[in-house]
Amino acid sequence: MKRLSMLVSGLFVSLAAFAGAADQVEVHEPYVRLAPPNAPATGAFMVIKNTGDSPVKVVKAENPTSKLTELHNHINDKGVMRMRQVPSIDIPAKGQAELKPGGLHVMLIEMKAPLQEGQIVPITLGFEDGSSKQVDAKVVNMMAGKSMPQPVQHGKH
Repeated sequence: MKRLSMLVSGLFVSLAAFAGAADQVEVHEPYVRLAPPNAPATGAFMVIKNTGDSPVKVVKAENPTSKLTELHNHINDKGVMRMRQVPSIDIPAKGQAELKPGGLHVMLIEMKAPLQEGQIVPITLGFEDGSSKQVDAKVVNMMAGKSMPQPVQHGKH
């Protein structure tokens, strides 16, 4: 019985460790920019808040609407703004990372089909510790002057 109790306790500790970053992260105002017809890519933007006492890193993102999903940033390369893939997005303890046009963002590349305004794109953020969180991002037509979508409650995996 004592052995079983130790095994069960170890399992709970392991599960708690696995939940990790996903449990201490909140995602606010996620949206995907509606791309022009035939555009091969678009961006997803959001505010990722870390409520925990330790920093976390987003190391990957996935979605079912594009063939590739990458973490990107805009950099100034000798006076020219260029988009570059980054290996991770750091979110400090009790801090946040703002993914916005002209800065950090999630790039959806090689769209499988055109997105439609109002469509929900599920984006799964993967963290350095192996945990993940799904975010439901609404497709928004930024050219129409629409306001960003209201925050949505997000699940974790």
